[in-house]
Amino acid sequence: MSATKQTRTAAGDEDTLMLREAAEAPDVVERQFERNREVVARLGEDLRRTPPPFIVTCARGSSDHAATYAKYLFETALGIVTASASPSVGSVYEVPQALRGALYVVISQSGRSPDLLRNAQAAREAGARVVALVNAEDSPLARLADTVVPLHAGSERSVAATKSYLASLAAILQIGAHWKGEAPLLDALDALPGAMRRAWQADWSTLGDGLLEARNLFVLGRGLGLAAAQEAALKFKETCGLHAEAYSSAEVRHGPMALVGPGFPVLAFAQPDETGPGTRALAREFRERGAQVWVAAVEAGEEQVLPIPPPPHPACAPLLTIQSFYRALNALALRRGYNPDLPPHLNKVTETV
Repeated sequence: MSATKQTRTAAGDEDTLMLREAAEAPDVVERQFERNREVVARLGEDLRRTPPPFIVTCARGSSDHAATYAKYLFETALGIVTASASPSVGSVYEVPQALRGALYVVISQSGRSPDLLRNAQAAREAGARVVALVNAEDSPLARLADTVVPLHAGSERSVAATKSYLASLAAILQIGAHWKGEAPLLDALDALPGAMRRAWQADWSTLGDGLLEARNLFVLGRGLGLAAAQEAALKFKETCGLHAEAYSSAEVRHGPMALVGPGFPVLAFAQPDETGPGTRALAREFRERGAQVWVAAVEAGEEQVLPIPPPPHPACAPLLTIQSFYRALNALALRRGYNPDLPPHLNKVTETV
């Protein structure tokens, strides 16, 4: 199929590369978990035996949103401080960092971006253990890493990353589960692909109806759900020409919420954990101001709810949320006159220095 041609699927969706690739994500995750089981189990055992003093992530774009998920998963499940590296510190300023003993996690679809490669090399030279989450197993990044965790997403032709993003979250989840080595997270791995298939069937059509003529919106999340909000905001910009900004449902109170008034669109991701009640309370507050609010949640409430299926573990919820979101996003992009496979001015591989 040409990247500029869309056809109807049996379900009535406009068939694009982005839609097809996003629909593959549950199979990708299932395959990834099986193929990576041994390497991730060994990594988890090593990290339990010799835990790092801290974790550093290095990524850009959607991969950096996956790094946000890594921060919250590793800090909440393992209690180890996790920070995001600024790639320019190593690639432009060329200032060595004190990383001895650290776990340095680099996330990249292509494994070819020069700034990520320079930072990964510098981290190795500084004494860090470099783990690469990468889709291209023959990439330069894979060759220089101490441990490679392949994403197994296969070819991704749409410029907007979907299945590779979800595969990145899944790889982080598998690492965290095997590192912690306890049943709740480990058991969730087996149930996740099925839950993602159910999420793909969720009806989020009210979101597309409400955003058809929109120009701006906020996307809110918190904790483990913040990465989903960041990814959704980026995809709104890329595929729909819609100016969306992601905020923590706590941070939005520090200034940005002054913009929220009658008719202002707000999409909130209510993570099914300790952060959920606060996000839903903020959504109700915005509704009372007259804002147009949607809440993606497991349980229905008084808000206009976009359903997600019950996750096998709260840490799985962001994957289900984004799986449902991608299908709704594809429909919205086409209704707004955009081809989500070919966003203007963008390339599939961005090689930042």
